[in-house]
Amino acid sequence: MFFLVSALQNSDPLANYLGDWSIHPGLTGLLFKIALSVILAAVIGCERATKRHSAGLRTFILISLSCTVAMLLDCFLLASAGSNSFFMSAASIIALSIICVNSLLVSSRSQIKGLTTSVGMWACGMLGLAIGAGYYTAALIIFAALYITLSAFPYFEKYLKNRSNHFEIHLELTESKYLQDFVTTIRKLGMKIDDIEFNTAYAGSGLSVYTISISISNADLKKYKTHAELIEALRTLKYVYHIEEMTI
Repeated sequence: MFFLVSALQNSDPLANYLGDWSIHPGLTGLLFKIALSVILAAVIGCERATKRHSAGLRTFILISLSCTVAMLLDCFLLASAGSNSFFMSAASIIALSIICVNSLLVSSRSQIKGLTTSVGMWACGMLGLAIGAGYYTAALIIFAALYITLSAFPYFEKYLKNRSNHFEIHLELTESKYLQDFVTTIRKLGMKIDDIEFNTAYAGSGLSVYTISISISNADLKKYKTHAELIEALRTLKYVYHIEEMTI
């Protein structure tokens, strides 16, 4: 245990500044780690909750807290029983991975939902492990990177997607005979269709449903029109029952 404490003090500036109490498996250090884990996870959870994601405040707190506790238990075992394996930490990572995979949803329009939130939960678990191990500097860096990625990058990502020459749509037509008319309209607008896939999940619904990959070939269209504006124009076609851009 002395070797572990010395290693932490030498490698983590914040732990070295706080002192031995923040590293030793005592009551003060335990309370500090749990409190820090809850506070940082709460900030990330609030960011997700304000954007109406399914995993919000409590989910992120529980994930970070459980991983912190798992690492604390491993540290206690390392100190008291001489264990040289991090069983609880490894188990928490496996459990968290299963939770993240199960939290992914496929909507009725074949779109994957919750991928970013699932990866965010996994990253929050890593944050909890870092706190539990006493790597406070690394934990704060992870927290800052995670928060900025989840809160600021979506706007940049949306801008890049809107300026991309390629996008994919979910299209519902009132009848299959109108598919050729839709393709003709796409070409007239200065776009081309790369792929069309018929969605068999809607068989018997009375609608003809397709997943269509589109590329923008017209230079003016690339420069002045966003994907949302193009889709809004296509929505006015009388035979289009529903149309939307597919997102992940």
